Amino acid sequence: MVLGAVVASFVYLGLDLRGLFAAESMRSMGRFIGEFLSPDLSGPFVATTARAALQTLAVSAVGTVLAALGAVVIALPAAGRWGGPAAVAARFVLNLLRSVPELVWAALMVLAAGLGPFAGVLALALHTLGVLGRLFAETLQNAPRSSEAALRGAGAPRVAALAYGMLPLVAPQWLAYTLYRWEMNIRMAAVLGFVGAGGLGQMLYFHLSLFQQAQSATVLIAMFVLVFAVDGASARLRRGLAPAHA
Repeated sequence: MVLGAVVASFVYLGLDLRGLFAAESMRSMGRFIGEFLSPDLSGPFVATTARAALQTLAVSAVGTVLAALGAVVIALPAAGRWGGPAAVAARFVLNLLRSVPELVWAALMVLAAGLGPFAGVLALALHTLGVLGRLFAETLQNAPRSSEAALRGAGAPRVAALAYGMLPLVAPQWLAYTLYRWEMNIRMAAVLGFVGAGGLGQMLYFHLSLFQQAQSATVLIAMFVLVFAVDGASARLRRGLAPAHA
């Protein structure tokens, strides 16, 4: 059945594989790749690319932090802490936020807030809020409540029991989820520039539109370096958190 579905998909889409591997197509791809092998490493352009990389990093960081703060708040009702109706409403909001891709949110936010990094921050924050809110709520639901129940039995207020009995158990997992989403948001922040959200993506779209392959290659290198550095730092931080919630 799977094989039949794959074959049917190729037939339905009408993919021209012979055209892809035709001699003229191969020559065009060779010329295109050859132009990318000579990136523009001039001082002014490298400085401009570095500023765009910092902007991309800032967009991803601010968007992730805003989403994490919102997720902490909405995770409480989504986990059933405020009753059944509140849980249904909170989960509906979370499903709505994460069902819309970041690029669609960015296109909408560009219309609402204008071109620039602010639209990228809002787009990342809205989608990531939907993801982190769901993860935070599930962590709350699955965490043992013995410490919280003991504090409540000793006469502690509900807020104090939650803060001292439950949050220390889930905070490391919440932070690990946030760092992992930051890794993903770095890549997405670089792509959001294609719809006018600033950063490296906007630079790449501009230079590709002008067929400036050398400058485009430099931007791609900057994207790789940025993603590689953030992924490595985030992975080390998450490994450091592992003993705390093992």
